[in-house]
Amino acid sequence: MDLVLEAADQHILTPYVYPTGWPEGEPCRQLLSLFVITNLGALTLYLLFGTLSYYFIFDHELKKHPQFLENQVSREITYALRSLPWISVPTVALFFAEVRGYSKLYDNIEDSPYGWSGVFLSMLSFLFFTDMGIYWIHRGLHHKLFYKRFHKPHHLWKIATPFASHAFHPVDGFMQSLPYHIYPFLFPLHKVTYLGLYIFVNVWTISIHDGDYRVPRFLRHVINGSAHHTDHHLYFDYNYGQYFTLWDKIGGSYKSPTSFEGKGPHDYLRKLREK
Repeated sequence: MDLVLEAADQHILTPYVYPTGWPEGEPCRQLLSLFVITNLGALTLYLLFGTLSYYFIFDHELKKHPQFLENQVSREITYALRSLPWISVPTVALFFAEVRGYSKLYDNIEDSPYGWSGVFLSMLSFLFFTDMGIYWIHRGLHHKLFYKRFHKPHHLWKIATPFASHAFHPVDGFMQSLPYHIYPFLFPLHKVTYLGLYIFVNVWTISIHDGDYRVPRFLRHVINGSAHHTDHHLYFDYNYGQYFTLWDKIGGSYKSPTSFEGKGPHDYLRKLREK
């Protein structure tokens, strides 16, 4: 995140926003800047990719499903916009620690002991590490001690749209993002790669709520896509994973998506029309 902060300082904050006597490296200024940047970034990613997905990928026929709520889209957006600033508070604390040099993020490829291969390996390990972490955190949030208070709001949306992707209780949203943020404190990661993965994570989260269940047949039981996550919203105890089905299979919570078996939301709508 320090790359973004440096760019913001250089082009906007130092020349146009902050007083001349307030140094760029001062902690309070960095915290304030990170809070604004994090919120603007999250809002931009959510609204931009959510809107594109909603209008160009999401099947609007799903809005005719009996479990699609009245005014659901506006409710999803409103809930997300209220939650994102609160989610950003602990997130900014972690970004601040990165900016102050406590993470293992590095600037140059030469700083990696494995060169370019290390960059590619770190991308793969990031995906598998975060998938594992989210699986167990997500599954834990379904425990009766936490579900009603923190995770139930996200399950209001049985037939979700892309705008449900960030419509979490703030504690829920931050906890499920935690593996992404702690990875660079544990393992080396290139700074640009980290920013790219941060964008990818947000886009992926939108994609598994987009109602597009198409997956190459040979990846259907490997990739945790929208079909899997839709069944999670509908049937509660299955498919907790984020990217892959690996941990659901290990944890005994894997469920083959109903849409792959002719029993999904689209099939239900087709049967209603036939009646």
